[in-house]
Amino acid sequence: MEDKRQRARVQGAWAGSVKSQVVAQPATSAKSLLYQRPGHSWTNKEHHLSDKQFVFKEPQQVVRRAPEPRAIDKEGVYEISLSPTGISRVCLYPGFVDLKEADCILEQLFRDIPWKQRTGIRGDVTYQQPRLTAWYGELPYTYSRITMEPNPHWHPVLRTLKKQIEDNTGHTFNSLLCNLYRNEKDSVDWHSDDEPSLGRHPIIASLSFGATRTFEMRKKPPPHRVPREYHSRDPRINLTFRTVCPDPHGAQC
Repeated sequence: MEDKRQRARVQGAWAGSVKSQVVAQPATSAKSLLYQRPGHSWTNKEHHLSDKQFVFKEPQQVVRRAPEPRAIDKEGVYEISLSPTGISRVCLYPGFVDLKEADCILEQLFRDIPWKQRTGIRGDVTYQQPRLTAWYGELPYTYSRITMEPNPHWHPVLRTLKKQIEDNTGHTFNSLLCNLYRNEKDSVDWHSDDEPSLGRHPIIASLSFGATRTFEMRKKPPPHRVPREYHSRDPRINLTFRTVCPDPHGAQC
């Protein structure tokens, strides 16, 4: 995918370097056409075409080169990007929950969580989100012009998982956004998780159960997503624990 984007950029640079030169010719009157010799008009057309000159100049350097994609599939801490506001890191913990226990949790959450398909807004167009979601927390949460109402009634399994994550990471969380990807057609588009209510330096703990899916990240302006896939996929539940500030502008975090 990155290679295609890179090729597209290079091709765009090439296209921007192509120059055409067209030599203007005087207009031919209707009267002059009547007295042209047979085949003379076609000869003129060939002559006009030969006057067009196309010059190709290969760019000396690519202004912006796309980074090579890399897969993160082993336990560790990875620096994704460095910006004036700080460093973005990903800490990966494969097998955080035992496999047999994870299967039981998947079935229970699939059955017990009040999943709902919400209506998203993009510009002036509304659409059905291609996944199901649920929210837990004493405060509301707004993203992409969708407001999740407060829900302080945590499922016991979710509360246990939150405590386990807090003990292992050293961070505390007061909210949870649950996502259910029913099959390979469900997805989430590029987004940043940078709402003001999450504070200046948001920390999110993401825990997934079920089918393996691709999770893509890239530097801003394009953020991260779970794309649609073209191979059959079983259900997948993704739990994103986060801290929502009482102040909607994040000043008190």
